[in-house]
Amino acid sequence: MPKYNVYTKIESNVPASDLFYDLNVYKTDANNKKHVLLSVTQQLIDPGYYTQPHDTNETGDDLSVIYIIEINLYRKHGGKLISVLSSPAKKMYTLGEIASGKAYSKNKRENVCYFETKAQTKPVNGNGDDNIHNIQITCLERVFIAKEYPVGSPDDPFDREKIESQIASRMNYTSYPNQGGTSLCGPASFFYCLQMDRPDVYKQAAIELWLHGKTKIGTLEISPGDGCRHPKGSFYYGYGREAVSGLDWITLASLRDSENSIMSYDEVDDQVAGITMWRKLTEWFEKAGYEKIFDNISLSHANVNDIIILNNYISSGLKVVSLISAGMLSDFPGDSSSKNHWIVWDSQVRCNDGKSVSASTSVLDKVDLTLFSWGKVKSQLKNNVNLDVFMKHTFGGLVFRPIK
Repeated sequence: MPKYNVYTKIESNVPASDLFYDLNVYKTDANNKKHVLLSVTQQLIDPGYYTQPHDTNETGDDLSVIYIIEINLYRKHGGKLISVLSSPAKKMYTLGEIASGKAYSKNKRENVCYFETKAQTKPVNGNGDDNIHNIQITCLERVFIAKEYPVGSPDDPFDREKIESQIASRMNYTSYPNQGGTSLCGPASFFYCLQMDRPDVYKQAAIELWLHGKTKIGTLEISPGDGCRHPKGSFYYGYGREAVSGLDWITLASLRDSENSIMSYDEVDDQVAGITMWRKLTEWFEKAGYEKIFDNISLSHANVNDIIILNNYISSGLKVVSLISAGMLSDFPGDSSSKNHWIVWDSQVRCNDGKSVSASTSVLDKVDLTLFSWGKVKSQLKNNVNLDVFMKHTFGGLVFRPIK
């Protein structure tokens, strides 16, 4: 198996001879197992502010596999190395980008930055106290700001602590992507699969969007427009219930807006601009590194053979993302039979006796399915759903091999 040569870049005005770094390159799989490609500590920065080139461990990974690059930076003071970052800086790249010397950004603010002011402090004029000094520090405006809930508002959905708490809940699987009152079920299905398959990539994508207003997952570039970054409309229903969380707006709305060349997705209750067609959903998955295995999405409803085929794929550990009518779900009012919702299967479609649907299953047999939808992973079909109703509300599915 091959090894690769890795280096990255930092930005600083401190003499390179006084800067040292720890460099870790790794990925975390669906079982939360960490796979380390490279780990070095307290290495001297190159005079051009690049890290030293380091050989990785051997790996059989495809060049499309995504890794996290993590750097901790030290400054030399009086013969001692002092850590200058509050926490290690992280950025994600594909193995191909890492191996070809592209593991840093052309935008210096997206690289590891450490600057020291060279300005002299001066007494504040007119206060008569020579011991009080001031210094001006420039800071960019936060990327995501809701029009009705500015920075400092107690209901600010993009407050750092709120976002960090929401990400933590996704990492321990106490919550899942939830489009709430929006029409972002397509992006929710994509980010749910990403959360389950590569939680480290899900987390890093969310952090990069919050910090920089853009991220790249494999070759999937997510860069929302100004309207999406400054959304209008209410993020809350009555009694303070969230219409959509800040984290889900940052991830789901940003993805939808990045791919919407006609309409901006800039309002919480905008239903039209958030609709996702299956070709676009397929493109998102494939750019992120998923491999499409099968597709039986149709304008007409599914038949028994369609369900059997998807059952066989889900039993093999593949991802089944299905287009349905939400009218057969327990949390959806009414009995709509139009194609209006994306879900992710979490089990086979089974009858009441626990057996999988087969060619001999009666269309009148009641069926059940554990699925992801609206932030929940559970059995969500209405009580009266038999195989005939299920097929009339199902329009096939997309099948993907999970990313590694």
